[in-house]
Amino acid sequence: MKSQAQSRHRPAPPASAAPSASPPAGRRNVVTLGVVSLLNDMAAEMVYPIIPIFLTTVLAAPVAIVGLIEGIAEATASVLKVFSGWLSDRWQSRKRFVTGGYTLAAVAKILLALAAAWPQVLLARFVDRAGKGLRTAARDALIADSTAAHQRGAAFGLHRGLDTAGAVLGPLLGLALLQILQNDYRTIFLISAVPALLAVLLLIALVREPQRSAGNLPAAELLKWRQCDPAFKKFLLASALFALGNSSDAFLILRAQALGYSTSAAVLLFVVFNAVYALLAFPLGKLADRFGARPLLAASFLLFALIYAGFGRAGHAAWLWLLFPLYGLYMAMSEGVGKAYIAGLVPAERRGTALGLFYTVTGVITLLASTVAGLLWSYLGPAAPFYFGAVLALLACGVFVNSK
Repeated sequence: MKSQAQSRHRPAPPASAAPSASPPAGRRNVVTLGVVSLLNDMAAEMVYPIIPIFLTTVLAAPVAIVGLIEGIAEATASVLKVFSGWLSDRWQSRKRFVTGGYTLAAVAKILLALAAAWPQVLLARFVDRAGKGLRTAARDALIADSTAAHQRGAAFGLHRGLDTAGAVLGPLLGLALLQILQNDYRTIFLISAVPALLAVLLLIALVREPQRSAGNLPAAELLKWRQCDPAFKKFLLASALFALGNSSDAFLILRAQALGYSTSAAVLLFVVFNAVYALLAFPLGKLADRFGARPLLAASFLLFALIYAGFGRAGHAAWLWLLFPLYGLYMAMSEGVGKAYIAGLVPAERRGTALGLFYTVTGVITLLASTVAGLLWSYLGPAAPFYFGAVLALLACGVFVNSK
């Protein structure tokens, strides 16, 4: 889970430490980056669900290889985020990292179409996730740099809403193409490169790096822990604790199947979750701007605990039609709000590093969380990982609300 725009009671960083962009340029950056994310996520979700099928049926790779490829890919993205965020601070340039990251994502789609053996798919996934690691922290820092402090919740909410709209459209388009092209995976991979490349062109043409004021300090050092705002440290600690119980969303699909849903019905539940997330991210971001991030973030921890307890307790399949939309509400309350909150806790010249550190820490722990969840599922039953996640969410909420 993540955090949000700075609390109303926390003073803004001095003007000399913040990049500045004219309001029209700032709005254009935010909207363009949202559309770029929509296009890229649509392209990614067109192909992501069919990559395991392509590996096992077309390339005859064993299932163990599928897990190896995804593990390497996700670890790559997690580790790179802190370094790319730091470099974007050090060089006082965000756009080059964002552009490079999205370009790698487009190239990866073409590599997938050309793959003749599983090591080439590994290369494609590595390139794709390296692109995510390269762009994420710098992109979010660029959004913060382009937005006034009292509008960051709305800005990140808009971005997350558009990004998640791509996650809704992508799987639906991918399923349609599978039918139309009669499972011609390589052609689908090539088609997915089109919106990915269009995203890069929009980024190059429309996004402008905000100008930094003359008094801005160079970001020559890695973010020093002892210099961090205590609220940032506590939020990072709370988020790390939470991440240990926040296993892969694949376990939600498995839970749906365990309760009798077909694969297509389970995927439809996930589409509903993403649709709720996309619709509510912007209004909840605006709500955080008005009333402060902390109440909304604390409520999101509690809501997550309730949802995961519900997944553990659910004895009838019908309950999932309530739990999946609630999970979308939780994401809308936490994802963009968390990013805006972090952006308000650190100086502008350290934003990329702070966001990258947050992503790396929580990403690495989330990989561990999925392993723990798998063991709990196997040895204690399907409900166990969800009860475990609910308890850790409550503990994380306790750490967070006592962080002042």
